[in-house]
Amino acid sequence: MQDVPAFHALLANAEALAAGLEPEGVLSLALPLAPIDPLAVLPQLAERAGDGFRFLWDGAPGLCIAAAGRCNSLELSGPRRFELAQRFCSATLGRLGIPDATPALARPRVLLAFAFFDAPLHPGPAAVPGVQAVLPRWQLSRHGQHCWLRINQSLGGDVTPRQMAEELWDTAQALITSQPAPTPAPAAEANADSAWPELYRASAQQGLDLVNSGALHKLVLAVRQELVLERSIDPLSLLAPLRRHQSGSCRFLWQRDHQAALLGASPERLLTVRSGQLRSDALAGTAAWDSGLALLSSDKDRREHELVVEAITAGLQQAGLQPRRPRRPRLARHGRLVHLHTPITAPLAEQHPLALAGTLHPTPAVAGLPRREAMGWLRSLEPFERGHYAAPIGWIDSAGDTDLRVAIRSGTLRSHRLELTAGAGLVRGSELERELQEVALKLGVLQQQLSVPLPQG
Repeated sequence: MQDVPAFHALLANAEALAAGLEPEGVLSLALPLAPIDPLAVLPQLAERAGDGFRFLWDGAPGLCIAAAGRCNSLELSGPRRFELAQRFCSATLGRLGIPDATPALARPRVLLAFAFFDAPLHPGPAAVPGVQAVLPRWQLSRHGQHCWLRINQSLGGDVTPRQMAEELWDTAQALITSQPAPTPAPAAEANADSAWPELYRASAQQGLDLVNSGALHKLVLAVRQELVLERSIDPLSLLAPLRRHQSGSCRFLWQRDHQAALLGASPERLLTVRSGQLRSDALAGTAAWDSGLALLSSDKDRREHELVVEAITAGLQQAGLQPRRPRRPRLARHGRLVHLHTPITAPLAEQHPLALAGTLHPTPAVAGLPRREAMGWLRSLEPFERGHYAAPIGWIDSAGDTDLRVAIRSGTLRSHRLELTAGAGLVRGSELERELQEVALKLGVLQQQLSVPLPQG
């Protein structure tokens, strides 16, 4: 050991925490480190975990989390998924026995990935469950120059407090001395599916008919485009360039196993909870980055945006909160796109964050109004399973602080096939060709910012 007193302190802490656990309990140990880039060392954490699960939450220069392996996990579908996920999180984090003085950065987190719908239409091995919740085996968290490594593992058998302390110590030393550079962007070209515009036109026309007839106030139809890469690539290599192109968004990776990985850069906050204060973002209305003034003056986009603001505000009020909002939207630029944005805040009171997430999801920004009718039409008009697209993804920690983003600007990588999904909101006054252009803009920007070049000509 390089620092015997420091290791002895870690070991003493491990034994003290273990003494307070129930038999076969889960021990959670953390160690401060010199600053390490979680994106760069995630492959090493995953290699030590060994079970295929990888997670990245890249808010750099804000909070960045890399996690790998499963200590405890939950997968289920059904209408009670938010409630059951809440119970799992409370039970899992509540029995870890974390000291009160643990810094917020170092707290253990349950990682969460919901599907858009509560259950897949076609169950099977590749289907996305209604919710996945994971207490990871390894968690590396960094904010600024502060960095912590945490291990979570059930005691019993050959697993002892000393064995865990030694494994945490050895892993920390290995990460500090390796410091690899982030995975470079891929040089693989891709061939793009060109059939989606006609499929979208047919569905969007039906959606416009529903909106113009008054059957719906709004419908957000999505399209999916498949890019066939010339070779298989690591999903981390697609996330690295998003740090440059989407610095204001939260980049994310959810890799359930070696078969598929969800990745993207979300500009939209479903809800964040910090020290009892909640914030949600209404983000609706999109244009190219140099068209912000036109977006602010667009009656159609302002009406579409206000529907989202009113729905989020009403949902929080029905849950017993007292939300506050500015009178007018502002412009939020994310990469080459600009959006109408209204932040909505409220004291949390006694509500559980995941219960509120279930109240808010899906907002009219990604589904429509009325919600139930819009959800039914999405099932009918979209010729694919949404899966994780436009659903909440994020984490909740042992103190109840939470961050859930909406998984837009996202894609799913399956070996050498990358599926990109984007949508646009239909309201009265929408024009089919303009909505088609908006979807094409979103897909094109995402493809370019992932640095996956298309063949020329």
